[in-house]
Amino acid sequence: MARANPLKRYKEKRNFGVTPEPVEGGASAPGVLQFVVQKHWATRLHYDFRIELDGAMKSWAVPKGPSYDTHDKRMAVHVEDHPISYNRFEGEIPPRQYGAGKVMIWDKGTWTPIGDPRKGYKAGHLKFELHGYKLRGKWALVRMHGNAKDKQDAWLLIKEHDAYARAATEFSVVDQFPDSVAEMPMPAAAVSAHGAAAPVPARKRGKSTAGDMPADAVKAAMPAKLSPLLATLVDGPPPDPENWFYEIKFDGYRLLARVDAKGGVQLLTRNGHDWSGRMPHLVRAIERMKLKPGWLDGEIVVLNESGGTDFQALQNAFDSEKTRNIVYFLFDLPYYGGFDLTGVPLVERRGLLQALLAKAPPEIRFSEIFDAPPEDIIASACKIGLEGVIGKRKNSTYASRRSPDWIKLKCSQRQEFVIGGYTDPKGSRVGIGALLIGVHDDRGDLVYAGAVGAGFNGRALADMLERLKPLGVDKRPFKNPTENDRRAHWVKPVLLAEVTFSDWTKDGHVRHPVFHAVRSDKPAKAIVREKPVHQAGADREPEPEPAATMPANFKVSHADRVVDPSTGITKVEVVRFYGLVAPLMMAHLKGRPVSFVRAPQGINGPLFFQKHLELGQMAGVRQLDAALWPDHPELIEVAGPLGLLSAAQMNVIEFHTWNGVKTLIGKPDRMTFDLDPGEGVGWPTVLQAAELMRVVLDELGLAPFCKTSGGKGLHVVVPLKRQYDWDTIKDFSQAIVRHMARTLPQMFVAKSGPGNRVGRIFVDYLRNGFGATTICAWSVRARPGLGVSVPVEWQEVPTLTSGAQWTLRNIHARLDRGNDPWAGYAKAAKSPGAAMKMLGFEAASARARKR
Repeated sequence: MARANPLKRYKEKRNFGVTPEPVEGGASAPGVLQFVVQKHWATRLHYDFRIELDGAMKSWAVPKGPSYDTHDKRMAVHVEDHPISYNRFEGEIPPRQYGAGKVMIWDKGTWTPIGDPRKGYKAGHLKFELHGYKLRGKWALVRMHGNAKDKQDAWLLIKEHDAYARAATEFSVVDQFPDSVAEMPMPAAAVSAHGAAAPVPARKRGKSTAGDMPADAVKAAMPAKLSPLLATLVDGPPPDPENWFYEIKFDGYRLLARVDAKGGVQLLTRNGHDWSGRMPHLVRAIERMKLKPGWLDGEIVVLNESGGTDFQALQNAFDSEKTRNIVYFLFDLPYYGGFDLTGVPLVERRGLLQALLAKAPPEIRFSEIFDAPPEDIIASACKIGLEGVIGKRKNSTYASRRSPDWIKLKCSQRQEFVIGGYTDPKGSRVGIGALLIGVHDDRGDLVYAGAVGAGFNGRALADMLERLKPLGVDKRPFKNPTENDRRAHWVKPVLLAEVTFSDWTKDGHVRHPVFHAVRSDKPAKAIVREKPVHQAGADREPEPEPAATMPANFKVSHADRVVDPSTGITKVEVVRFYGLVAPLMMAHLKGRPVSFVRAPQGINGPLFFQKHLELGQMAGVRQLDAALWPDHPELIEVAGPLGLLSAAQMNVIEFHTWNGVKTLIGKPDRMTFDLDPGEGVGWPTVLQAAELMRVVLDELGLAPFCKTSGGKGLHVVVPLKRQYDWDTIKDFSQAIVRHMARTLPQMFVAKSGPGNRVGRIFVDYLRNGFGATTICAWSVRARPGLGVSVPVEWQEVPTLTSGAQWTLRNIHARLDRGNDPWAGYAKAAKSPGAAMKMLGFEAASARARKR
């Protein structure tokens, strides 16, 4: 029996003689399954989520778009299958066609099914992993159990718990990344921990787990022995910092802790030596935690007065058998509670470990990570004298081997060397002169690497001699000769010296070596010359990233504070909004003095109007030249998008701008008329008034533009050539308003005050004076609902429903138009001289000259 055509419904709904949408076609990419999300301004804005399966794109319409918050269950209406070629469609579906409106490729990439995708799709429970520019990690589509008579096939799009999940109060992907990725190349396919392409799951998922165990935990017996995962020395940070986090590289000893079924604790070195008896205080501390059976991984250190780690003090503690000051920092949990966690992503293993250590004794601590770019972390670590940092891939598994998923980034070259001999001291020096050190080559032979005499104090020199004397031998342990053969004392090559140095010479010797400590936690045979691995991809151009509306490290304090009780809108939503509209809003802010309306306690609390600020108070907001307004505090401007975010973080709700720019502040470059309806004036009258205002200004030879106020009315803005002073322009705007009030007294009034405008509209011209301001286009208003002032075309004015038609919550529906309605604004400025003459207006300066 032939399979039904999956595109039958798709084709029936469309007239391909009119719509530019593809009829069919498109090919699958070899070895991977594609997905695409298209932002679609149809009757209502929504996001079309499509995944490739069986030669077509299974499709769902998601009204609110996806969310990384695992608590958000986003409605997803199942619609007809689309052809694979639709993945490349971006454009305008003509009016009166199915789905009429703008379509934009918001995200694209590949997807990996978890389990059998056909069975999951049929059963209404489809789980998968996305590898896109904006959507990553594990997701699920779940069919809702509705009434069989329902017209819509309703599903839910849900983010699964994983390393990518983030709370809605912290991150909104549709606000952070609003733009198209159509011109960007297809992002790299999913890559497994072993570096191979992974279009299908790399391994079976564990059975459902109990309690708070991660999803990938597998029920398993705990091994009696465990070798730790070792980090790889590299020459620089990886090119994908978003997939890594960084910890301090502790200057201590690696240690594993094994908790048995009876609560007993063993402390084991990386080579399996039992050190429990050497640190009984740590054994007791872990026993008091009442942990379930498991393996814990970490490092023991001694902290100095500044909080840094001191390896010499650690070694001294063991030498004196006074180990009570040793602290155990834990950073991983390979096994716990009867579950094998080695296949669980690191970020989830750490989350479970952190929860277990929430009330740990002071001797047991959690190794924290740094939230900063890797270059900054490394620079800071080196500046304060740390050995370096450890980088770990967030989704890495745990393997008992050296892994590229954990990397070492050192501040200087530092490694262990085998001690093969020493020289006698000279002058007043005691003990030894220098250590003769080496490393093993590829054949396992010990080769000489130089002499190190720096880094010792008097006690250390004497102690070193006492360690070395019993190890004396007659034959040189190094394969190659040294410059000290005639006066050297040779020793059995079993002790290790940790040494820092600046570089290696061509003949394999270390430059400027400095001794740090003797180490006994590694076998001498394992010591070779450490060579940093070059990070794969570090030299190539990084994969492009979608433009973000907020810097990744931008922090919002009191993010969940409610700003507008009528809608529940929070502070972080206001900040995101300004990040979203910043590219549009900066065109209206550029070079203009600005004033703020701040609402520290929300819009129902006290509001503060702010025209000035202290230098550096808000990043991206700067003071203007004091000469612009002498004997007055410096004016301010929003210098860039960061200024909008910084201001919103400081509880700014409204942005108001002058009618002039800083380069010629004495002469305004626009007039603004605020149509403010009085009591009893209906919205249709406001629309009529705006049209009449337009007619008058057109007759005067001026070019009016319109925007919603975000409040009750509309604003009409007239660009001007900068030829007249503020008083002249203000007087001229008043003359225009008086003319309209005389011509249509039943509609317009030229005097302010509630009593004067009952049933009429006051056309506010007072915004045109020096120092006066008007709400900026794309600014929110500090009123219930948080309306937004939005530029509109005159042709759409009759269709407007209110001055607050667009709000913070629905602004996405307008972003496709942006500033297009004012496309001709920059070239529309005209001299108002002819209009003044036509209206019979004479500037005050001219009248004064006549007198």
